Amino acid sequence: MWWLKGVLLSVLLLQAALPANAGGPSAKSVHKVVFQVSDNEPQKWYLTLSNAKNVQQELGMMNVQIEIVVYGPGLDMVLLETEMAEKIDEAVSRGVKIVACENTMIGRKLTHADMYPSIGYVKAGVVELMKRQREGWAYIRP
Repeated sequence: MWWLKGVLLSVLLLQAALPANAGGPSAKSVHKVVFQVSDNEPQKWYLTLSNAKNVQQELGMMNVQIEIVVYGPGLDMVLLETEMAEKIDEAVSRGVKIVACENTMIGRKLTHADMYPSIGYVKAGVVELMKRQREGWAYIRP
């Protein structure tokens, strides 16, 4: 029995030496949310960008990752001459990632030069949404 006391004492000493979150989830987990915009409706864009801003304000900009995936008719809102330019720049400056579907671009014969410069790209918007959901991101479609 003396050896059991030694093992227990060793375990207790080891636990005391480890950081509180070692091996487990961090005390401050980062929230991840992906928004889908596939409609050519400015109101949907305003709503999406407003939702992204509200999430950052509620949870703190450092505590959240936000991605907006744009495909189909929604691509019109991220063209070079978009009416959403100021709002897009504001969101990107806050760390919101906005990505356009290159498959939609190919189908519409658009190149990166046709698109607003602050955005990024993914091969397939729908697949990006699927990947993010599989990775545990919350999915929102305003």
